[in-house]
Amino acid sequence: MNNIKKSIKINNIIEINDAFSLCSLDNIFSVFNSINNILYLIYSKENKSIILFDIINKVKICEIKNAHNKAITNFRHYLDKKNKRDLVMSISFEENNIKLWNINNLECLLNLQKIYDTGYLNSACFLEDNNNNIYILASNFNFNSFEPIKVFDLNGNKIKEINESSDKTYIIISFYDEVTEKNYIVTGNMGFIKSFNFQENTLYNKYYDNNNRPHFSLACYKDEKILKLIDSCSDGKIRIWNFHTTELINLIDFGVRINNISLFNNKYIFISCYDYNIRILNLKNEIVEDFLGITQDIVSLCTIKCHNKENYLIVQGLDIEPISIYNFEISN
Repeated sequence: MNNIKKSIKINNIIEINDAFSLCSLDNIFSVFNSINNILYLIYSKENKSIILFDIINKVKICEIKNAHNKAITNFRHYLDKKNKRDLVMSISFEENNIKLWNINNLECLLNLQKIYDTGYLNSACFLEDNNNNIYILASNFNFNSFEPIKVFDLNGNKIKEINESSDKTYIIISFYDEVTEKNYIVTGNMGFIKSFNFQENTLYNKYYDNNNRPHFSLACYKDEKILKLIDSCSDGKIRIWNFHTTELINLIDFGVRINNISLFNNKYIFISCYDYNIRILNLKNEIVEDFLGITQDIVSLCTIKCHNKENYLIVQGLDIEPISIYNFEISN
């Protein structure tokens, strides 16, 4: 690691002390600019309520009480521009269900129950296909018998299952590649990563370098015309792959377990580590900056550039650790 003068300055703004999380690493809260241009944080409380918080005005907007019967473990947001609404899925892996909400009017649109027969519903995401159809993708985490990714429409109908996706899955993401004009699904599993062609329902690639540890977090971005896949692993390494060729472009060893990563402006990766620190990797020159002791037991983090051009960093730890909200400045 290089010791350099910090190019990023982080300032604490506020802490939210009623937030709660379990041992999920994937989006235990969500931050998004809404259709009406409000910067929202959505998170859960120990009493299984959902809280909608206005970050700019630092005020709690509303509380959806008894949103689930068991603890809420994940959130994902989707901006439905066609219907001018913000869709949020809330996930309870113990309850094995997903609820879909229209956050703009707090209506619960869907309750998908008992999605998997065994194991946990560890991660889920949205996907919009080439025909502007929106789907919910659910993945399974099980120590014994694995079940495949399941695809549902917004009416709760199971559309299909993804072939060759029956793995112990920690995280699932989806994205659209404008060059190939295809939708892809990527999963972080035990020891390897897989990508799938959504339209063809087939395995696309497998990314593996003789590492048998879990892959907790994923991000994709385009750099120098190469579509790159970034993943974090419990072995303390960040791996950067060529998405289409599976070439391992770079491997950066942090020497401590990495819980979660967040890509910012395709230039920086914010990294939460098991030693309670946040590290920031500059993707252009691979300089790493350390920010020590920001919070205890960091599990999930998110960076976002909001509508008034301020940069925000949000982090949360396990159990009843608060959500800490910071803004940050980049000097170069």
